[in-house]
Amino acid sequence: MIKAVIFDMDGLLINSEPFWQESENLVFNALGIVTNKELFEIFMGKRIDEVVDAMWEIQNWNHKSKAEVVDDIVNNVIKLVNEKGEALSGVYKILESLQKSSLKVGLASSSKMKIIEAVLNKLNIREYFEVVHSAEFEEYGKPHPQIFISTAQMLGVNPNECLVFEDSLNGVISALAANMKCYAIPESGALNLNKFIIANKILNSLDEFNLNDLKSL
Repeated sequence: MIKAVIFDMDGLLINSEPFWQESENLVFNALGIVTNKELFEIFMGKRIDEVVDAMWEIQNWNHKSKAEVVDDIVNNVIKLVNEKGEALSGVYKILESLQKSSLKVGLASSSKMKIIEAVLNKLNIREYFEVVHSAEFEEYGKPHPQIFISTAQMLGVNPNECLVFEDSLNGVISALAANMKCYAIPESGALNLNKFIIANKILNSLDEFNLNDLKSL
């Protein structure tokens, strides 16, 4: 029986995936590193420090530390969130529906907490979440399941009593590894779209979800 719903954030609640790509392009290209769509899909859903570590392995750079590169990307994402951030389709509808139910609601994001706070303030949705958790406080980020396991513990439920909404393949893998159900809402033009078949269900947007769907889980 599902007792809690846990949401990812970037690309699911807010149109921020392009902000990440723009920011990573800006910062990495300035370091002389070429980026592409395939790389972004591999890294999508992962913590930015892990992305920077992976890029460092591909091509070392001079002048800036990895921590400075992370900060540059994060600060630019926050800037874009504040300038252009918008809720994706169905966000307010599903959050208001869940608020009227007996279900617990959490947010589990790979983003640093200061980005999460910027998004919650921009969309004015903080009140809908009983728990807000960032993978920056975990030893490992997605696709490791710990962020979802920790979020379930904070919500006071068992992992197998949770439904997760995710837009990235790394996030789907993380949720399933945590022994949770997972609904995926991948980007329509994703190169790895066929791999999302591992999710319990694939939706086009949060608009397609109905609370009655939980009876089949």
